[in-house]
Amino acid sequence: MLKLIDVKFAYKVDGKGYAVTTSESTGNSRVSLDVYDDGEVFRASVKTRSEIEIVKLAARFEYDFRETDRIFLNGYQSWTDSYEHTIYDTEHGIDHVPEPLNGRYAFNAYGDYDFVKYVRRKGRLHGFSYGYVKDSFGRFDLIGSLNESSGFTVIKTDTAKKTITVEKDCSGLHITDSYDGIAVYMGSGSENEVFDRYFELMSIPPTSEKPIFGYTSWYRHYQDICESYLLDDLEGIKTCGFKADVFQIDDGYQTAVGDWLSIDMSKFPNGMRPLAERIAAEGMTPGLWLAPFVCEFKSEMFTEHPDWLLKDENGAPVRAGCNWSNQYALDIYNEEFRDYLREVFRTVTEEWGFELLKLDFLYAACILPRRDKTRGRVMADGMDLLRELAGGAKILGCGVPMASAFGTVDFCRIGTDVTPEWDGQDYMKLFHRERPSTKYSILNSVFRRQLSGRAFINDPDVFMLRDTDNSMSVKQRRTLAEINAMCGGVLFNSDNMGEYGEAQNEMFADLMLLHGSRVLSAELDGSRLTIAAEKDGRNFIREYTV
Repeated sequence: MLKLIDVKFAYKVDGKGYAVTTSESTGNSRVSLDVYDDGEVFRASVKTRSEIEIVKLAARFEYDFRETDRIFLNGYQSWTDSYEHTIYDTEHGIDHVPEPLNGRYAFNAYGDYDFVKYVRRKGRLHGFSYGYVKDSFGRFDLIGSLNESSGFTVIKTDTAKKTITVEKDCSGLHITDSYDGIAVYMGSGSENEVFDRYFELMSIPPTSEKPIFGYTSWYRHYQDICESYLLDDLEGIKTCGFKADVFQIDDGYQTAVGDWLSIDMSKFPNGMRPLAERIAAEGMTPGLWLAPFVCEFKSEMFTEHPDWLLKDENGAPVRAGCNWSNQYALDIYNEEFRDYLREVFRTVTEEWGFELLKLDFLYAACILPRRDKTRGRVMADGMDLLRELAGGAKILGCGVPMASAFGTVDFCRIGTDVTPEWDGQDYMKLFHRERPSTKYSILNSVFRRQLSGRAFINDPDVFMLRDTDNSMSVKQRRTLAEINAMCGGVLFNSDNMGEYGEAQNEMFADLMLLHGSRVLSAELDGSRLTIAAEKDGRNFIREYTV
């Protein structure tokens, strides 16, 4: 499968650089590099007798790529496009975006653009945490990191040179004793064999959660929600003929992002508890959206608590993107901010009665590494904090580096936002990989399908069958709905289902028959997507144009 070429380790002491390139364990009076390879697990770790700053730690392997191979490398976070590539494909970053434009919209904040170099050459691809090469016979060669909490693992291919490089995102980390470094599983076999073994080695048992069906308000109303709109949609989902499990209230109930306990009383004159009680009375789990690690510029939090903001090396607040009035990252290690979040979560769950929390824009926690913590360590600390604060409430993670959510959340978005257009707004195609797009949401749903049931239950975002405010063709709406039903355990709708006509009701009934299917294989050939699946002992094949 993979044959080690070399391990490269570089570090600094008092500003002076040192480098080691080796295929074996080596060391000097100050630092030792330990390499271990038993044919299934590869490790490269570091020990030091005095403080050093790590510059690079990477292992390079030989790999014989074949013409018909397909390469999957998991994207940085939930929204990053992630699908199988040919050995000649390329990736685009944002280096083509004019700096003034990026400065205005902070596209770099959403992804890995500030710490991974994009090389626009055929076969020069990269991803995070896990990836595989699949041959024409359906055999998988999988590489999966076993220790993302010590730092994210970047997997890079160079198909022309026939190499795969595994590199730790740890540049700038200062250590005084030891660093776990690279630890990856390298396995070959069927899809289920390699993914089952991968999660076994991570000691993550299969999730006990079951697939769910429900409603979320975002694509129906966006931020223009109010009590009466939601009650109408609640009545609508009751007419669909299937038992809904969850009714989730999304963004728009609060006066500003970050000011979670400041309810917009013009929209919700009775507060949030009566809505949660009404949802529960209808036999559904009340869900609520929060973005706990960001606040917007126009929030009271931004104005009144500048010390809670994450700061860069110059002391300036760190942008986390361009949503709302521009959002800023928050310092998850600030104790006052942590106390605030504790009160938010206590209020939302205990006083208001929400039992499922959709926690969004989570990547913001780890935009910057720290002197003593990698991005992976910061993100792991953030996820542990959220799990603690949520208590018995279920968590639906979103906008999160994927491996940081493994075994931590109950449900997780695995694709970008869908849009009423098939591939989003035309101008957005020029920008970051995390942009809204129904097309790429679908591809992520298909090619991250192996996570569902192992890491959490996959949330592929919503389907929309309505005719109004929807420019997708009927065929495209069906494609989205059916793939969501087959490839994701969370099947959320964002329509008032009481307004469906006969054709929409029939389409909905058809896709509910697909919900809970087991995908056996998926093949992407240009724009043609072929899915083989099974449900209740019946095998079937579906073809789609994406």
